[in-house]
Amino acid sequence: MTSRIVLGIDPGYARLGWGVIQVSGSMARAIDYGCVETPKVEELGVRLATINEELLKIIDKYQPNDIAIEELFFAKNTTTAMSVAAARGVILVRAYYHSGRIFEYKPNQVKLATTGTGAADKKQIQFMVSKILGLDSVPKPDDAADALAIAITHAAHVR
Repeated sequence: MTSRIVLGIDPGYARLGWGVIQVSGSMARAIDYGCVETPKVEELGVRLATINEELLKIIDKYQPNDIAIEELFFAKNTTTAMSVAAARGVILVRAYYHSGRIFEYKPNQVKLATTGTGAADKKQIQFMVSKILGLDSVPKPDDAADALAIAITHAAHVR
């Protein structure tokens, strides 16, 4: 049985969560996870370049077969939404250049794939991520746990 490496990304420009899992059949295990953080004092262009460079390092290190990204949902702050959308553009281009494909999932798809319900809260998702991946504790920070949930969602969709 062949295994696949999936990189999940929780988009952001202040903090971008990432998580790498290995999937073999119905089994998944965490390889690594973390966050790319950009300094608030930097202008947006510098922050986007940092995201691009750090994401390239992650992709080069883990060579994922697939890169899955959460779609954006913003109800209020349009200024933040514009900056996150710019970061998301960098992520989408980087993902496309790596594998020629882009996989995107809505927040309710992530909730459903990890917990079985589209109405799950953040704590439920994080708890299930740790159980699905056999981790001793919930991954920290939250953005990294969210990225692992996105990778799990993709693994569930491609089975």
